[in-house]
Amino acid sequence: MNENYLELSPAERAGLLAAEQKKYRDFKAKNLKLDMSRGKPCREQLDLSLPMLTDATFAAYTTDGGADARNYGTLEGIIEIRRLYADVLGVAAEQIIAGGSSSLNMMYDAVQRGMQFGFGGCAPWNKSDKIKFLCPVPGYDRHFAVTELFGIEMIAVELKSDGPDADEIERLCAADDSIKGIWCVPRFSNPTGAVYSEETSKRLASMKAAPDFRIFWDNAYAVHTLTDDAPDAPDIIAECKRAGNPDRAFVFTSTSKVTFAGAGVAFFASSESNIKEAKSVMGMQTIGPDKINQLRHALFLKDKANISEHMKKHRAILKPKFDAVIDALERGLSKTKIAKWTTPAGGYFVSVDVFDGTAKRVVGLAKECGVVLTSAGATYPYGKDPSDKNIRFAPTMPPLAELKTAAEVFVCCVKIAALEKLTD
Repeated sequence: MNENYLELSPAERAGLLAAEQKKYRDFKAKNLKLDMSRGKPCREQLDLSLPMLTDATFAAYTTDGGADARNYGTLEGIIEIRRLYADVLGVAAEQIIAGGSSSLNMMYDAVQRGMQFGFGGCAPWNKSDKIKFLCPVPGYDRHFAVTELFGIEMIAVELKSDGPDADEIERLCAADDSIKGIWCVPRFSNPTGAVYSEETSKRLASMKAAPDFRIFWDNAYAVHTLTDDAPDAPDIIAECKRAGNPDRAFVFTSTSKVTFAGAGVAFFASSESNIKEAKSVMGMQTIGPDKINQLRHALFLKDKANISEHMKKHRAILKPKFDAVIDALERGLSKTKIAKWTTPAGGYFVSVDVFDGTAKRVVGLAKECGVVLTSAGATYPYGKDPSDKNIRFAPTMPPLAELKTAAEVFVCCVKIAALEKLTD
């Protein structure tokens, strides 16, 4: 029998639909409770960093310079952790601020500074009639939520395998100074796993744009590889400096999926001018970050090489999970021609494009069966996927056995939704 669903007769589709509905009822009878909605580390990953809490070696509170981490001060974070992640990001320690546990918090604050105070001597964004951000899609829902909260208009641009559509971005920015920013996840982009190319990064760095245009470079998965030969993200700060736009890039990352998701250290890196500008506002917000946690992380993570070794332990836990999801998709859907998906070399997600017009139905079917997925449309601005096809699949948190079941349920739901649509 031809397994291409697009070429089947109505009778063949009806027969397949009945068979998949039977599978679905069987899954439903198991009373599953599986949550695949967000990319959280699993318990085994979090346990990798437990020595930070149990080993007295990491319970210090005096820095190398003799400062007492228990006290006020050091707005930019302790030098030990800044040097460590400056090495990871390829910048000087003077170009990085170490903060609390959330890089999203730092991104929010950066948008707030642009709105309230402006950048580089330009007028505050909230003084303009309209402010716009470019949003590569499919993309990260929390980026879009921050943008929408501030009333910034979002413009979707296609995310390709080597980064966002540079031709479209150049065209838009050259013609419209109200475009003030772009969201980027340059390495293992959320959710597709795309890695930005050097060419795309150079074009973003050098293109004509408003003087206060900023690249929000969320390098969340800077060290989160699933293979030995995964490509690195380009150095956007260096590219912007070479292009004569030294203040254009804001780079963010954190240890959230390296150590403890809720108790890590976040980082903001940029030009020294931008760092000075940010600190002038931050000094009114706080007297300093959690330096004891920063010191604990610096002692535990030690250096870039040790971080790499630590992340290999994460990989050993995660790679079988990603392999299980890809295997289920390949076995269940590769010949049907009703879906396609990414095979990322790192990061936390698999992006699946189901049959046009069926993503919401797939998510709804899965939920009824006890498998919670990210909402359909979440990977697009305003929650509106114009083709109703993209679904972000998060393999990281569930145990492997549960994950395999969830993947099988997902495949079943994709088939049912497509067959229903084709039968309409």
